[in-house]
Amino acid sequence: MTDNQKKLKIGITCYPTVGGSGIIATELGKQLAQKGHEIHFITSSMPFRLKGFYQSITYHEVEVNNYSVFQYAPYDIALANKIAEVIDEEQLDVLHMHYAIPHAVCAILARDMAKRDVGIVTTLHGTDITVLGVDSSLKGAIRYGIEKSDVVTAVSNSLANQTNDLLAPDREIQTVYNFIDTTDYFPQDVSHLRKILGIGPDEKVLLHVSNFRKVKRVQDIVKTFSYVRKQMPCKLVLVGDGPERHPILEQAKGTDYEQDILFLGKQENVAELYALADLFLLMSEKESFGLVLLEAMACGVPCIGTDIGGIPEVISHGSNGYVVPKGAVERAALLIVELLTNEKKYKEFQQNALKTVANTFNNDQIISQYEALYYQVAPDER
Repeated sequence: MTDNQKKLKIGITCYPTVGGSGIIATELGKQLAQKGHEIHFITSSMPFRLKGFYQSITYHEVEVNNYSVFQYAPYDIALANKIAEVIDEEQLDVLHMHYAIPHAVCAILARDMAKRDVGIVTTLHGTDITVLGVDSSLKGAIRYGIEKSDVVTAVSNSLANQTNDLLAPDREIQTVYNFIDTTDYFPQDVSHLRKILGIGPDEKVLLHVSNFRKVKRVQDIVKTFSYVRKQMPCKLVLVGDGPERHPILEQAKGTDYEQDILFLGKQENVAELYALADLFLLMSEKESFGLVLLEAMACGVPCIGTDIGGIPEVISHGSNGYVVPKGAVERAALLIVELLTNEKKYKEFQQNALKTVANTFNNDQIISQYEALYYQVAPDER
């Protein structure tokens, strides 16, 4: 925002529960508020990263009533109605919708309902394309949400290309990468955690953080660890919870390395756990970006990932980490052992990880990209 540009009133809708899109949307709103803009979150519940009081941020809850005429509560209609109310009552300039459906479609309906015009920016995060976009019953609605938005962004070039290939929308899709707040994620001394978790001074730490869905292929991470563990002392720290947690527990049970796998469940202060790690592993079969990679790199942790989706746009192979084909667990283990036993190379990877976050995924730079798009679509600024 330059001195001669007005402060904008921006409505943001996202999935408020744990997930990369909700994190990005919430952090974006907080940083925009710090720059002087007025932010209005319009969601079904308080975004989990929006704790405490933030000046210039207001939360508007979408309430859904159950009526016998509906088999399912009509959340989409309630959301559109609430967005329209907030547009008029708060005199919004811009709506930023995270996910094409239902959010972008609801924003388009809300703009038609409201008495005031607004610009609509829609950000695609992945699931709305990679999962929902292949459903023929939803394809038309997703394309509609994209084409009727004023600006559409994707969190990686891979996702933008995939959207064009799958839906061929009559709308340019711009890549605006994800970002993190480096005041939250940074290298720090966490030697106290090593003692608490019983990690020996000579043991390396491999880390994985996720929602433990099948798409994350956590079994591959455990297999990779088993190969590494045979060659050097190390621990595998698994953070999060989800449907695949029990199968992973069963996979480890009775093995020689069972005691070296630490299941920590969901954790609030994950920044300290990233700082604990020597390497971060993300071996998904689908991943539009991989925000956890940025979180790890900001803490000075090199990463190992699959050459899937947006992961290679974050991990520069042979510089800040390595990428391997899906399922190539022995190859991943070989690279891990090679890196962790080469102190000079490892320190180079650490520094390159920090540079990646500072240069390519700089939060100020990316916030400014979004800000420029808001001014582009805001009716009074066109």
